[in-house]
This record gives sequence, structure tokens and C-alpha cells, in this order.
Amino acid sequence: MKTLLSKIEWPNFLFITLSPFIALLGTIFVIWRNGIHPATLILVAVMMGLTGFGITAGYHRLFSHRSYEARKIIKLLYLLFGGAALQGSVREWCCAHRKHHRFVDQEKDPYNVRKGFWHAHMGWIMVKSDQSDESNIQDLKQDPLILFQDRFYMPLAILVSFGLPTAVAALWGDAWGGFFIAGFARVVVNHHFTWLINSSAHYFGTKTYSDKNSSRDNPFIAFFTYGEGYHNFHHSFEADYRNGIRPYDWDPTKWLIKGLSWLKLTYQLRQIPAQVILSSKLKMEQRIQQAS
Repeated sequence: MKTLLSKIEWPNFLFITLSPFIALLGTIFVIWRNGIHPATLILVAVMMGLTGFGITAGYHRLFSHRSYEARKIIKLLYLLFGGAALQGSVREWCCAHRKHHRFVDQEKDPYNVRKGFWHAHMGWIMVKSDQSDESNIQDLKQDPLILFQDRFYMPLAILVSFGLPTAVAALWGDAWGGFFIAGFARVVVNHHFTWLINSSAHYFGTKTYSDKNSSRDNPFIAFFTYGEGYHNFHHSFEADYRNGIRPYDWDPTKWLIKGLSWLKLTYQLRQIPAQVILSSKLKMEQRIQQAS
């Protein structure tokens, strides 16, 4: 028992286990006290989007995969609102994510789905692991903005994640709604949206482009994860700024990045040639037919 307890990453464990109860009880308190102000619901949606895109467009597609470039103001917003998703600093997040891609489904994969659904979903965050090898993020450690965020991560994350929505909601007399609903409840929901990619997108869906690993395309998951559900495509072509490549694929992160490029705020958007993608898809379809 003592050995088991010593393996737990207690700050992560306590926050992940207690935050849903705080969010639930806080929401009940707000409803019982005065009810939820309609403007607070709009604030929740805005904070959901800002922190969600901070992870998908920022932490993931920009910083982890360098699938496009962005102006400093966009990078700064990604760092502030991605940090407010409370998933760690860019340095920590990208180091683990690049290891996931390099060692997917292997022992060195931090959220190896072969260790179980719940390990991949959230268990890996709650146990201690050796993440001292940062040789895969030397490029990120040269960026002053990333180093600044990493150094002041916790106060910045708390300020933007909880202080900002509380202060904004106080403008219409619903500070508690801003704190508990646009703050805690939003964090909990976005946590599980992100973790769906590590768990469900390696369990449910189709292997459209490759069967070399457990990643799968799942449009249903894409709806909840800002377009990240086309995970087999992503693992096959991680340098592409898109996840859903068809115009009608639900990928609001792709649309955001493209829209910002029209404003000259993002640039050098990388796309894998269509013929390469089609070739992989046809080869996979042929393999499925041969196996059936």
C-alpha cells in the first residue's frame, strides 16, 4: 500500500478527482442562490472555445507539430488560454505528446492505450513518471514566450482560468457563476474532451490510412474535441495542419487556423499532398479487402 501511494502524483490526483465535485457543488450553489445568469452561459461557451483552441490549435498543432507558423500575438494568446485549460505548460505538454507520437503504443508512450482505456484517458497523469528527457523539445526551449509561460505557469493559469471569468461575470453580478461554472466546470469538461483523444480515439473508429498503430478516425469524437477526432489521419500525417481534410469534416481548429491566415496572423500552413493521402487510403482499403 505504501509503495502504491508513493507512485501517485498527488497534486494532479487531487485536482482531477476533486475538481468535478467542486464544479458540481458550485453549480448547484449558483443555481440555488440566484440562478445562472444568461450572460454567464455565453461566458462559459467563450471560455470553452478559447481554452479548447488554445490546446488544439496552439499546444497541439502549432507547438507540438509545427504544422504552421503564427505571429507573436497569436502565440501569446495560445499560451495564456491553453495554459488556462490546466493541462500543464507547453514545455510539459509537448514533450509528452511528441513522445506519444514517436513511441505510440510502446512502453515509452506516456499515454500508451495498451495499458488500458483509463490509463490512456487520465490515469497516466495521476502517477509519477520520469519525464526528465526533454531532448525532443530543444526547439521549444529556445522560444522566450514558451520559457516565460513555463516559468510562471501556475499563477498565469490560475489567473486566466479562474480570475478572468470571475471578474468578467462580476460585471453582471454573477461572480460565483464565473468562478464555478465558467471556471471549474469548464475546466473539467475540457479536460475530458482532450483526454478522449488519448483514449477513445485509440479504441473506437476506423483505421482509414494506416493500421501501424491503434489510432482511429472518429467523426463523433471530433465533434467534442474541436476537430481532433480524425486521429488516424493525424498519426499518419502529423505535419498537416488539418485533421479533417474534407470540406465538410468537423474540424473547427482547421477553420480557425485557416481564417487567421486570411488575416496574416498565421502562415506557412503545411498540407500533405493529396496524392500521398489518397495513396495511403487506397492501400489501407486494399489491405482490409484482402483480410476479409
